Amino acid sequence: MKQPIFVYYQLNNFYQNHRRYVKSRNDQQLRDASKANETTLCDPEKTRDGMAIVPCGLIAWSTFNDTYTFQHNTNNLSIDKTDISWKSDRDHKFGSDVFPKNFQKGPLIGGKTLNESIPLSEQEDLIVWMRTAALPTFRKLYGRIYVDLKENDTITVTLDNNYNTYSFDGKKSLVLSTSTWLGGKNDFLGLAYLTVGGLCFFLAFAFTLLYLIKPRKLGDNNYLSWNRNSAGH
Repeated sequence: MKQPIFVYYQLNNFYQNHRRYVKSRNDQQLRDASKANETTLCDPEKTRDGMAIVPCGLIAWSTFNDTYTFQHNTNNLSIDKTDISWKSDRDHKFGSDVFPKNFQKGPLIGGKTLNESIPLSEQEDLIVWMRTAALPTFRKLYGRIYVDLKENDTITVTLDNNYNTYSFDGKKSLVLSTSTWLGGKNDFLGLAYLTVGGLCFFLAFAFTLLYLIKPRKLGDNNYLSWNRNSAGH
């Protein structure tokens, strides 16, 4: 595997597309420090002891918090976690003057805790997580490895198993992948294109065969209004 190697975590049976979950955030609060007390739609993670939670809502509260460390043969392997989120999200959706407050202070911890001295625009694990997935099985970028991996190399992964997927019968996976000029591997898109293309080809063949076997009878042009005589029918 040639560098850069992308490190993803994958979750199964996690419905980030659930209507109540997707709505449980406040975009104004995320990008503007003066809107810190705006917690509309953030139920049930709106306030703690009468003070607003920043960032509020279920999406932020449930941010993935497993951690991985890698060893390549006998050497430690560093993971670059910069620029793992969309630049447009960092620049326009998460404020550089907005800092976490009262986050994960309740009796039930949903996921990752945030450093209160780092603005939300630099909390890239949070930004990646809050771009919600459309399907219940999804991958999100954890970081990149800038070392070539060769055949018979040994990769040792140490995992801090913090994220609770057992309560909803979920599954967690760690994925190492590379990318080409066409992008990363995506079986779903390939199967979807082949299925739709095959269906279009079948319908085109069926309609052509139907036309050859039983062609449609053309209408009589004499019945057209501009071909009728003044005495008309």
